Amino acid sequence: MTFKALMASKSGDTISTDLVELEEQDLMPGDVTIAVDYSTVNYKDGMALAGRAPIIQTFPLIPGIDPAGTVEGSSYPGIEVGDRVVANGWGLSQTHHGGYAQKARLSGDWLVRIPGPLSTLDAMAVGTAGYTAMLSVLALEHGGITPDRGDILVTGANGGVGSIAIALLADLGYRVVASTGRLEEANYLRELGAADVIDRRTLSEPGTPVTSERWAGAIDSVGSHTLANVLAQTQYRGVVTACGLAQGLDLPATVLPFILRNVTLAGIDSVNAPQSVRLKAWSRVARDLDLNKLTRTTKVTGLADVTDVARRLLEGQVQGRTVVDVNA
Repeated sequence: MTFKALMASKSGDTISTDLVELEEQDLMPGDVTIAVDYSTVNYKDGMALAGRAPIIQTFPLIPGIDPAGTVEGSSYPGIEVGDRVVANGWGLSQTHHGGYAQKARLSGDWLVRIPGPLSTLDAMAVGTAGYTAMLSVLALEHGGITPDRGDILVTGANGGVGSIAIALLADLGYRVVASTGRLEEANYLRELGAADVIDRRTLSEPGTPVTSERWAGAIDSVGSHTLANVLAQTQYRGVVTACGLAQGLDLPATVLPFILRNVTLAGIDSVNAPQSVRLKAWSRVARDLDLNKLTRTTKVTGLADVTDVARRLLEGQVQGRTVVDVNA
């Protein structure tokens, strides 16, 4: 039996993708074989397909850092045929075939059983973006940031991480301030739970090392000057999580927010997070995320449209989450 896959190849500096037919023998080694239902398009997927970063390290390769589906075969203890599972990150779309295919063969160490309330579609509507948002919320909680401490800023608010972070935080009782470059979509952000919406330009230009205290915490997926300004405006003993680099890799800041205000900058890594952390994050997503809000953030497309969605995502033209139905 053959199956469909989106295969990435490289010629010179150019990465191209083609829909191909493969056989199971073309899959890479692993102790669990999955019939994939859905994948998704994250910012990292966009960067990989565009070649903006050396994410794909071996060619040809099936991209897609997230798959969700049903186990067809397993020799991994504790994972059985019929289990619904999700994978996020690890080596997918880097050195191992990823989620843009109807089948995947993966290490059982990479898999999490999808919590009962969530379907495989829900799991990919969450995806790495929503899982990263939950990791950020956990970091805020770990730092003692409770709803009574004050506002929480979410940058890149219209994106996948931002959209789900707003929904999670609002439902947990936090007052959320959303920063976006698309103010015309403010109603969407308010529907997710944002109390205020601000123009990202107020944060994206070079600023001062410290200035007036505005928020108790922040979830930043932008980096560069934006993150520096977020830190400069964070309240005493506040917590800021860093999980993205849409504006840039640099951090043109000083140590003053850390020394004068005891601000914590918490790095968020979704790729290699230990299994215990993944299980906690997915359990909390299933408990805390309003699935009606998740539906409002989500669009579904097919394998043939992945490259176009990835391009528009990098251009800031995609709102919320895009799920890929690999069987469409």
